[in-house]
Amino acid sequence: MSGNPTWKKECKLLDHMVRWLDNPLFRRHQLGPLELHLLGVVCRRSNATVRELLEEDEVDAAYTTVMTTLDRLFKKGLLDRAPDGRGHAFRYRLKNTQQDLYRTVLGPDLKQLLASAADPSLPVSFLVDTVAEHDAALLDELTRAVNRKQRELRRKGKP
Repeated sequence: MSGNPTWKKECKLLDHMVRWLDNPLFRRHQLGPLELHLLGVVCRRSNATVRELLEEDEVDAAYTTVMTTLDRLFKKGLLDRAPDGRGHAFRYRLKNTQQDLYRTVLGPDLKQLLASAADPSLPVSFLVDTVAEHDAALLDELTRAVNRKQRELRRKGKP
């Protein structure tokens, strides 16, 4: 097996990925499951208080846990907050658009992954496989996104 060049390339990619995951830059952007869930809920609702999330069964956690998690997301710069009308609680909303949120959270990590790969087509191939496993219909959206970006680059005179 050690004579197989594909195997060596995959091992090198795995080594890069392990170093990438250990990188403090990755850990800085890494969000826990509750943080990701709350970001998704706030995005869907456009804004919410802790009490609204709990009363409407949007999350199954203690009030203080949700409050602390939303506060952490605010401190990480992912949410904005303003005092609710009564002034006893905060109303949270996404600080930027959903697209900006994904760009902020995932962009630097994706760039680093592609830059660290011996063959950048391997992580791209993995992305396509993962999208297909999640929802094959998203492959059409991925194709449209690639086509849009190619048209945009051609307009800018880039290959």
